[in-house]
Amino acid sequence: MGEIKAICISEKRGTQKKEIPEAQILEDWGIEGDAHGGKWHRQISLLAVEKIEDFRARGAEIDYGAFGENLIVEGYDLRALLVGTRFKIGEVLLELTQIGKECHSHCEIYKKMGDCIMPREGVFTKVLHGGHIQKGDKIEMIPPEQERPFTVAVITLSDKGFAGEREDKSGPLICEMLKEAGYDVVETILLPDERVGLERQMKRLADQRQVSLILTTGGTGFSPRDITPEATIAVCDRMARGIAEAIRGYSMTITRRAMLSRAESGIRKGTLIVNLPGSPKAVKESLEFILPELSHGLGILRGSEGECARQ
Repeated sequence: MGEIKAICISEKRGTQKKEIPEAQILEDWGIEGDAHGGKWHRQISLLAVEKIEDFRARGAEIDYGAFGENLIVEGYDLRALLVGTRFKIGEVLLELTQIGKECHSHCEIYKKMGDCIMPREGVFTKVLHGGHIQKGDKIEMIPPEQERPFTVAVITLSDKGFAGEREDKSGPLICEMLKEAGYDVVETILLPDERVGLERQMKRLADQRQVSLILTTGGTGFSPRDITPEATIAVCDRMARGIAEAIRGYSMTITRRAMLSRAESGIRKGTLIVNLPGSPKAVKESLEFILPELSHGLGILRGSEGECARQ
């Protein structure tokens, strides 16, 4: 059982959070009066008091809220938890949605100490049920359910789409098909055909959001701007090329031009990454082909299914 050691809010973004003795938690929003509340997945941030004390022991003179954290908690190694873990504080229920965050610009703490713990030790939650909390409240941790829906992020690669010169039809089609199949689509992203940006997003989605599946669409052909396969290979720990090969083989029964696809598929930690074609027609055909078998592989990655052969 954990405990709330402090509650911190800030009325404006970019300002240090200040400690308050109690707070009202608003469902699907965050802490009432906090600038970081909103309709997104990072409504309330948590940081372990043990990590703050370790940082103070290195000579840092910091108050609670200095790292931008909302709840300072005792009793849990937050960084080691799985996305989907829930925290019950009285009637309040929070769900872990992200581990750590990207640091776009170094804060004053980093400039002074050469380090900041929030990007790697802080975690983020969304509010499933609101209510009242106060300093000293006990926190019950509820592990994720094994049979919860698989989470998915969809990334569309298109220079013209990103510039607003072409409507993205493939991304929304993927989302529609996945939702109908029972998947939980947690993010959709439209990017230009640039390798650095794509790699950064795939790493973030796999490492911080721990999504079960990343599906990309576009950027798998022969054009010099088609960099999706290279970015996928770069971020994967292990390749799972059977999926991409199966899509190519099936697509060859429809059009011989499928042999020109350079699509890849692989695994980063517990996330499967699959490159799909760019056109809506090819996306639909490919996804219909792999969806019936995809959940078994995702279950193995999660640990909820074994690898025994079908009887």
